[in-house]
Amino acid sequence: MTYSNHRNRVPARRLLTCALASCLMLGAAPDLMAQSANASLRGQVAQAEAGSEVTATNIANGSVRRATTRADGSYSLMGLEPGTYNVVANGQTQKVTVTVASAATLNFSGAAAAAPSGDATTLGTVNVVAPTLLQEVRTSEVGKTVSLQQIQTTPQVSRNFLEFADAVPGLIFTRDAKGNTSLRGGATNSDGTNVYIDGVGQKSYVKGGGVAGQSGSAGNPFPQLAIGEYKVISGNYKAEYGQVSSAAVTAATKSGTNEFKGEAFYRYTDEDMRAKTPAERQGGKDKMVSAEKEYGFALGGPIIQDKAHFFVTYEAKRFDLPVTIAPDGAVTGAAGLLPPAGAAGLGPASQPFQQDLIFGKIDFEPTDNDRIELTFQDRDETQSQFSGQTSPEAGREVVNTDRRYALRWNHSGERYYNEMMVTHEDSFNNPTPLTLANGITYTAPDGTEDRTVVKIGGASALDSQVKGQKGWSIEDNLTLDGIQWAGDHTIKMGVKYKAIDLYASDAAQINPTFTYSLGDPDFPDSIPYKAQFVKPVTGVDGVSGEVRSKSKQYGVFIQDDWQVNDHLQLNIGLRWDYEKTPSYLDFVTPQAVVDAIYSQDPRGPAGQTYADSLALGGLDISDYISNGHNRKAFKDAWQPRLGFSYDINADEQHVIHGGAGRSYDRDLFDNLQLETTKLALPQPTIYFRNPATGTCINGQAACYDWNPNLLNGIGNLQSLVGATSNAGLEVDLLNNKLKAPYSDQFSLGMSNQIGDWLTDATIARTLSYDGFAFTLGNRYPTGQFFDDPRLCGGTEPGLSQAWSCNVPGFGSLIIGQQGIKTRATQILLSAQKPFTKESGWGTSIAYTWTTARHNRDINEKYAFDRGLIEDYPTIRSNGAPRHRLVVTGSYAGFWGITFGGKITLATPTAVNDWYPVPQASGYNLPTPQAAVPNANGKFLLGGKIFGYRSVDLQATKTFKLAGDTELYARLDIINVFNFDNFSTYNYVKSNGKLQASYNETGDIIGTPRQVKAEVGFRF
Repeated sequence: MTYSNHRNRVPARRLLTCALASCLMLGAAPDLMAQSANASLRGQVAQAEAGSEVTATNIANGSVRRATTRADGSYSLMGLEPGTYNVVANGQTQKVTVTVASAATLNFSGAAAAAPSGDATTLGTVNVVAPTLLQEVRTSEVGKTVSLQQIQTTPQVSRNFLEFADAVPGLIFTRDAKGNTSLRGGATNSDGTNVYIDGVGQKSYVKGGGVAGQSGSAGNPFPQLAIGEYKVISGNYKAEYGQVSSAAVTAATKSGTNEFKGEAFYRYTDEDMRAKTPAERQGGKDKMVSAEKEYGFALGGPIIQDKAHFFVTYEAKRFDLPVTIAPDGAVTGAAGLLPPAGAAGLGPASQPFQQDLIFGKIDFEPTDNDRIELTFQDRDETQSQFSGQTSPEAGREVVNTDRRYALRWNHSGERYYNEMMVTHEDSFNNPTPLTLANGITYTAPDGTEDRTVVKIGGASALDSQVKGQKGWSIEDNLTLDGIQWAGDHTIKMGVKYKAIDLYASDAAQINPTFTYSLGDPDFPDSIPYKAQFVKPVTGVDGVSGEVRSKSKQYGVFIQDDWQVNDHLQLNIGLRWDYEKTPSYLDFVTPQAVVDAIYSQDPRGPAGQTYADSLALGGLDISDYISNGHNRKAFKDAWQPRLGFSYDINADEQHVIHGGAGRSYDRDLFDNLQLETTKLALPQPTIYFRNPATGTCINGQAACYDWNPNLLNGIGNLQSLVGATSNAGLEVDLLNNKLKAPYSDQFSLGMSNQIGDWLTDATIARTLSYDGFAFTLGNRYPTGQFFDDPRLCGGTEPGLSQAWSCNVPGFGSLIIGQQGIKTRATQILLSAQKPFTKESGWGTSIAYTWTTARHNRDINEKYAFDRGLIEDYPTIRSNGAPRHRLVVTGSYAGFWGITFGGKITLATPTAVNDWYPVPQASGYNLPTPQAAVPNANGKFLLGGKIFGYRSVDLQATKTFKLAGDTELYARLDIINVFNFDNFSTYNYVKSNGKLQASYNETGDIIGTPRQVKAEVGFRF
C-alpha cells in the first residue's frame, strides 16, 4: 500500500501508523465524533503530468486550496468550505459550487480552455444562482442535502432550520399545540437524533429531545440566518457519527466574505391573521389573544482581505401561542361534572414564549494550508408551559439556556487533511411552577385507571427542577488521501475526549397535589381521594436532592472509503465509544433500603423476605443493589459500519447503494439520577377514606381520614405520615449492568440522475434495542405482579398491579432497566428537480411507507402495565404513519415574485393505550394495544384517508435598490385550507379491542390557517 510516486512523500504505512498513534494519545468522545461540514473535490486532469498543480479559490473570501496530480492524472482537494470556487488545472478554469459534507467529482479535459463566464455550476445540490451539474450519488448513506435556496423559498411555520428536514424521506418535523418542535427519524422519538453545527454535536446528555435545550421547547436550536445549508442522513451514516441512533443532521454555517454583507428581517402574525382553533369554534367563543414576532439581523465582512473575516447574527422570538385545555380523550364526558373552578380551567388559552439567539464567527487563514475559526453561540429562552389537561395556573415556567464556544484549526497537506477542535458548552434547563399553591387534579375512572379531566392550582413539586450539562472537549480528525492498494483509499480517523459535568435536582418541598374523582360511584367528589407531596427521607445515608456527575467520554473511529474501480466504492468503518458516569458507577444502595428489602415480607409467610417475594416473580433484586464496586461502565460499544455504492455505467447516472451498521446512543442522565434524588426527596402518595364506607378508592390498603386542615400547608401532610417515617417513600433502583441503547440499520436502494431530475428509491430496516424504561418492582407474596389486592391489605377483591405491596417501611419499588425494542421497515422514495435560473422552477417529492412495531410507546419511559419490560407485547408503533408524502416547490414568477409551496399528507398514526382483557378469574387484565384512529380528511381525490393534511404557500417580492441593496416583502400562508390536524384522541374499549377517534375539541398539530407577514433588506 503506497502513494503514487512523488518526491519527498512519506510512505503511506508509516504515515498511517504515526497518525493512529498520535490520535490515540489524544482520546475521543462518543457523541461528537464530528462529521465535518466541509466538502471534498476529486477527479481527473487529462494529459497532466504528475505533480501538476490544481488550485481552488473561494470566490467569496479569497481562500485558496492546492493539490497536485498523481501519475494517473487524478487529484483531490479536501477541507473545502461549502461555497463557489474557481478551480484551475492544466490551464483550464471551471467555476463550481460544493456543498456541505459532500464528495463531488470534477474532471478536466486535455486541452486548455478559457474560463467560463456566467453562473457557477453546483456540485452536490442546488444553489440559488447556479445550475446543478452533479449530485453526490456515490455514497451508501441514506439522506439528502437541504440547500439555501430551499431554506429561503419553502413556506415555514417556525423559522427552525430543522423544519426543512421534513422534506427528507423518513424524517418527521412536528410543531405541537404548545409550539414545541421536534425532529424524529424512522419510528423512534427525537432522543435518538443528533445535530452537528460545523462538526460540533449539539447532543443533550441529560434531558430528551436529541438536541440540548430542545426538550419541550418552542425555540430554535440555532439561528436560521447563520445556516448556509445542511445534510440530513436517516441511516447508514459513516463511522465518524457517534451517539446517534436515528437521524443525523450536519450543518454548515455562513462565514464573512471579502465584502461587507448583511441582512435584517421582521416577521409577524397575530389572532387577526389566523383562523379559530377547534376549541375556539366550540360555542362561538372569541379567539384568544395570540401573536408571534420574529426578528433579527446578520452581518459579515472582511477583517483582512483574503485572510480574515467575521460573521455575526442575532434572532429573537416573542410569542403568545394559542393552546387548548381539554379532558383526556377517555373521559371527555366527565367535564360536565366539574365544579366552576375546574370548568374554568378548560378551553382555549394563550402561552407566552420568548427567545434570543446569538452566533458569531471569526476565521483566519494565515497560509493556504491553514484555517483557524473561533465561534460562539448563545441561546436564552423563557417559556410558560401548559396544555393538554393542565390549565394555565397549573403550568410551569421554563428557563432554557445554552452557551457554546469552539476553536478549530484545519490544516491541509499534500495528501492529508487534519481537523483539530476544542469546545466548551454550558446548557441548563430550569422549570419552576407558575403558581405556588395547592395543586388540584380532577380525574374520572376509566376501568381500573383514573384519567385526568383537568389540573388547576399550583404545578407539581416535580416541576421545580434544575438540569444541565457543562464541560469541555478536545478532538482531532485526520484524513489520508491517495492511498493505493487494489484501488484508491481515503481513510479518515478521529479521536476525542470530553469532560462533562452532568447536574440534576428533581423536586422541591412545595405545592402538594390533591386529587378528586368525578363520577366514581364508590367515592364522593366532595373530598380528595389521594394527595401527593414531597417529604424528605429520614435515616437514609448516601442520597441527595441534587446530584452532580463528572462524566468522562471517550471514542475513536476509523473509516475507509475504498474506490475499488470506476464502478464500485466500499465504505468500511468502525467506531468505539466509552463513557464513565460516576454517579451511577459509584452509587451505593443505602443500607436502610437493603435491610428493608431483605427483611420479612409483612404480607408473606414467616421466613419469606421481601427479596424472596420478588424472586418468586422472577426478579433478582441483587441485580439492582449496588455496593459501589459491582458496576462497570459499558465497554462493548463496537460499531461496524459497512456500505457500498455501485455505479452501473461509471457515469454517476445510475448507482445502486446499500449498507449495514450498528450505532450506539446513550442513557439519559435524567433517568440515571433518579436513583439518588428520588429517595432523597420522594413524593409519597396517601389515600383518604370514604367517610360513608371507611374504605379507600379501588381498595387501596393504607389510607387516612380526611381533614380539611391538610389543605393548609405541606407540613400537615408530612406530619400525617410521621416526621421520622419513610412509609410510602418511593425507592428507585437501577440495574447494575446497564448498557447503551443501539440500533442496527440495513438499507438497499438506487439513485438516478435522469435529465434534470435526481431520484432515489431505498428500502431501510432499523432494529432498535435496549431502550431504557422504569417498571414497578412490587410483587405480591405469591410473586405475582397481578393478583388479588387483598393479599397486600386491600379491602376489595379484584385483579390489579401490586401497588400496595411496598418495600417494608418504604413505598413502591421502581426499577430501571433496559429492554424497549422497536423494529421498523421503511420504503423511502424521493425525486428532486433542483431550482435553476434557466428553468425558473424546482421541486422535491418525498414519500415514506412505514411499518413498525415496538413493545412500548415511544413517548413513555414508565411502564407499569407489566412487571418487566420484556413482558410487554409487541404492538404497532405510534412513531410514524403508514403513508407520508411531502412535496415542496419554488417558482420564479411574474413581476419578480418568487413563489414557494409545500404539501404534507399523512395517514393516521397509531395510538397506544390499554384494553381490559377478561381473565378466567372473572377480572380484567389491562393489556397494551394499538389502535389507528379513523381518518378525518380527504385531499383532492378519494375519500377520507388522511389524518394530517397541510398546504402551505409563500410569495416573496424583492425590490432592487442602489448597488447590491434590496428590500423584500414576504407572505406565508400556513395550512391554507384550514385543515384540522388533531393531536388528542377519544378511546372506546369494546368488542375485544381498543378503538380510537380524534378528539375534535382538543389540541391540534401545527396551526389553524395562519398568515405570516415578513419584511427585510439585504446589502
